[in-house]
Amino acid sequence: MFAPESFVSKEIEKIKKEVLGKAVIAVSGGIDSTVAAKVASGALGSEVLAIYVDTGLMRLDEEIDVQKTLADLGINHKIVKEEELFLDRLKGVTDPETKRKIIGKTFIDVFEREAKDFGAKYLVQGTIAPDWIESGGGLRDTIKSHHNVGGLPDIVNLKIVEPLRDLYKDEVRKIADYYGIPKMRQPFPGPGLAVRIIGEVTRDRVALLKKATSILEKNVSKFEEVPWQYFVVLLADRSTGVHGDRRVYGSTVAIRCVNSLDGMTANFTPIPLEMLAKISREITNGIPEISRVVYDITDKPPATIEWE
Repeated sequence: MFAPESFVSKEIEKIKKEVLGKAVIAVSGGIDSTVAAKVASGALGSEVLAIYVDTGLMRLDEEIDVQKTLADLGINHKIVKEEELFLDRLKGVTDPETKRKIIGKTFIDVFEREAKDFGAKYLVQGTIAPDWIESGGGLRDTIKSHHNVGGLPDIVNLKIVEPLRDLYKDEVRKIADYYGIPKMRQPFPGPGLAVRIIGEVTRDRVALLKKATSILEKNVSKFEEVPWQYFVVLLADRSTGVHGDRRVYGSTVAIRCVNSLDGMTANFTPIPLEMLAKISREITNGIPEISRVVYDITDKPPATIEWE
């Protein structure tokens, strides 16, 4: 049985021996990076700096939530705004693997700059087992490159430290409980909304998806049993719709809600039709550019949790 107290104690001692100087850690607002930051902070104190990069691809109010959580946990942190940089590098890109690799490279560029300013030679990451397994670890095929694993450039001028590398999501949650880390927002991909936008990532398309995601999260968070993960995907396809007496050719979004224990497999959540209808109406009425809403009922496998 996994014992979080024992794991934390051993990992703190391991980090103290491995990290000889200052380190920065990438935090995304998710449970993995937050737990990794807390473990690293326990080992290094003020010698580690948690950095949240606002890529412009995050959910509404994500920065506010992250800053409060890190402050409450007593973790040394910094918010870096890089929306223009990320959107500029993603301009014209439609291939999902290329998106992930561009985002991975851009994150590293930002962290190398921030590490230099902080005087750090180490980069701590919240990588967990499903990340490197799905990125082709060992003899496996690459399912998708995680921005913090397969999406990294070949040369990184920081020594990478991954305290949670061999853990699964349920074990990370136990460590969070051990630390008393409050219930956080649901799991969120490191590349952010870029991998929930099928096709090119633009400022306008990101804005649409943020609005639709906020509507979904507001409704689902009120459920008696909240799914493990729930999100909206903005499709490349457009379809004919009607707003008032006007014919429109609008965007299509897909809603995905799944339950999972460890992130390696997942089952779609059977949301009541009346609730789906309510969410659909709120999205199409509140966002005129969206004319159609569909629901994804595919398990993992054969699908992955994210669409890209």
